[in-house]
Order: sequence, then C-alpha cells, then structure tokens
Amino acid sequence: MAVSVDEFLKMLDHLPEVKQGFGGEWVSLKVRGKGFGYLWERTRTVGLKSTIEEQAALVAERPDVFEVQFTTESTGWVVVHLDRVEADELFELVTEAWCMTAPKSLVDNHEIVLWPDLTR
Repeated sequence: MAVSVDEFLKMLDHLPEVKQGFGGEWVSLKVRGKGFGYLWERTRTVGLKSTIEEQAALVAERPDVFEVQFTTESTGWVVVHLDRVEADELFELVTEAWCMTAPKSLVDNHEIVLWPDLTR
C-alpha cells in the first residue's frame, strides 16, 4: 500500500486532455480548463473532486486515509494521503473526479480502464 507522487502522475496519462498547472506549492489538475484535483508534493496528498455522499463515506470509513477538503452546494472535495491508499483505489477516485469534470462527449468517448496491478 502507498502510491508515490510519480505513480500518481503516471495515472493521469490514462485520462485524456489532463493539463497540469503549477500554483506555487501545488499542482492543479484540469480537463478543458476545469479543475478536478490538486497535488501537494510536499505533503504527499491529493485533493480530488467527488460527490458529497462519496466524500462523507470515504472520510467516515477511513479517516486516516481521507479528509474533508471542502464542500460546495453540489461537490465534496476529499484529501487523499498517498502513503495510505492503494493504487487501484486512487486511480478509481481520480477517474471519477475526471468524469465529473470533463465534458460528457469526452467522457463518452473515453474507454475507462482499470489501473494495472504493477506487483504481478
């Protein structure tokens, strides 16, 4: 268990049109100009867009791995500790965040893949 910063960044290669922006202490993750995540390399954490229901469930089930980042009227953002999450779960969460943000036509044309088990 644990995902390195480099492994996380490689996950983004599996999602179309992801752009990274540098904001000082963080890297913003966007698809067609809309944000779906952030990476704080220094703290080895990632903030990801999610539904409010998923945010609440993740934090309630494993508060050592997930934290509430903030909540809007329709979206719950969750902080993920990279050193406490498995790669397949993180890839699922980042894919869901991307799907929530990308235009429907881009999502519909994207073949969702599972994160490969690199231990095999």
